[in-house]
Amino acid sequence: MPDASAVIDDLSREPPLATTGSRWRLLTDQVMGGVSEGTIVRDIVAGRVAIRMRGDVSLANNGGFVQMALDLSPDGEAVDASGWSGVELEVFGDGQAYNVHLRTDALTRPWQSYRQTFTAPAEWRTLRLPFEAFIPHRTDAPLDSRRLRRIGVVAIGRAVSVDLALGGLRFMTSLAAPAPKG
Repeated sequence: MPDASAVIDDLSREPPLATTGSRWRLLTDQVMGGVSEGTIVRDIVAGRVAIRMRGDVSLANNGGFVQMALDLSPDGEAVDASGWSGVELEVFGDGQAYNVHLRTDALTRPWQSYRQTFTAPAEWRTLRLPFEAFIPHRTDAPLDSRRLRRIGVVAIGRAVSVDLALGGLRFMTSLAAPAPKG
């Protein structure tokens, strides 16, 4: 499998367009009556081009999230990621905890996802999130990486000011280099 096929977004296209041809979108709890607010913009963060999400998460009106989300295919169809072991994100943040949410075409409710939490360091860092560590949320179905439809980077569940930059996103092929033989 060539490395180039693993790229989801390298930020080489004019935003909100990703390398895959899909568009980044901002989603907030306002879709369900909440009052959280946010923006996503292309920005230079610590010398690197990035998609930057800023905002304020509020728990008022049963709210509590701000998310930058990307369909993995421009037509919204599922992508078979079974040849990869997870996702890599290049992030720069504010030291806060964030989630990555994966959705498959088998999930029918907007609150269902597969989740993994990370802390966004105050320096550029590549985070490697294996599929096997994503936890089902409000679904009993295990994550099927052959049916991925969307990825979201989310501030959720607590009142917080958000400042997170994403400098690249790709599927990863392994968690570590193979052990030397001999």
